Amino acid sequence: MLGPDGGVSYLDCQHVLTAFDETHTAEPRQAAGRLIDRFGRVHRSLRISVIDRCNIRCFYCMPEHVDSFLPQTDLLSFDEIVRVVRLLASAGVSKIRLTGGEPLLRPNLDALIARIAAVPGVDEIALTTNGILLPRFAESLKAAGLQRLNISLDTLDEATFQRISRRSGVDRVIAGIDHAIDLGFEQIRLNALAIRGLTETEIVPLVDFARRRNLTLRFIEYMPLDADRAWRDDNVLTGDAIRQRLETQYGPLQETGRDDPAQPAIDYRFADGSGRVGFINPVSKPFCNACDRLRLTADGGLRNCLFSDRNWDLRSLLRSGASDADLRNLISESVAAKEPGHLISRPGFQQPQRAMYQIGG
Repeated sequence: MLGPDGGVSYLDCQHVLTAFDETHTAEPRQAAGRLIDRFGRVHRSLRISVIDRCNIRCFYCMPEHVDSFLPQTDLLSFDEIVRVVRLLASAGVSKIRLTGGEPLLRPNLDALIARIAAVPGVDEIALTTNGILLPRFAESLKAAGLQRLNISLDTLDEATFQRISRRSGVDRVIAGIDHAIDLGFEQIRLNALAIRGLTETEIVPLVDFARRRNLTLRFIEYMPLDADRAWRDDNVLTGDAIRQRLETQYGPLQETGRDDPAQPAIDYRFADGSGRVGFINPVSKPFCNACDRLRLTADGGLRNCLFSDRNWDLRSLLRSGASDADLRNLISESVAAKEPGHLISRPGFQQPQRAMYQIGG
């Protein structure tokens, strides 16, 4: 299933799919009620997009101008989200991450977090944000039960921030980060998109920023999820290239191992022991073989892969009086259809019709 560079090859994927189609039923295996797909991956993580709106316009996520966002009536209600979380938690999903768009634009998000925190089986609640609104909301979110934050920070330079986000405000992002640190969240990570020809000069300043605050910074390879469909393989600044640059600057990095076998990042310690850096390499070194994630879009579609174009419509069932058994059957169908890998940069790959902001980060 993995190619010589650690990636999933098209031919290998086809071979694996054929082999499993011949020997397995269409249903995922169940072990003590858990959802396990045809390739033995146990699903423990759910990413919930609560809104598609955002207060900036990063080109790798959404277009500069959006004709229309989802109307309020099309968004899953908190009751509907919590019902899905309860069903999945009963099947072993224990990690919830709230995303968007910008999730802090969803009114009363703290109320949703408090309800999710009360669901039996949910052990971890995290949120991915651009950080701009954290000074306003972070305290109430933490009090409601939010434990972990991932904050996007691609640059410390205002001009570069505006090139990427097509809005101003890197100072507000930094203020949000520092406010979250002061509140003492269980974990805060910074995420930086790595884009060749644009962010090379940001690597060392971002690492120094994170090290001064004792935060883990993770570089994420640029993925084909932009609404403008301008992504090209040669835009990808690989994790290996960044690591080599950091080792030139700081000395050898020591791999720390994975706290969770399904985590997408490979993390490293610096030689002087100050801070950590990680690399999420979905393009150059896909980690699909350990994927344990499902995704719920803001309008109620269940997706088994960030790069899939298939959507299982939970909202229609939720709003038509469907039973829990009906919902479980649709969830099982989605897990059963999960492919071995996404095939980015390989023959057969097609970019999803939806952009990142419409799927959820």
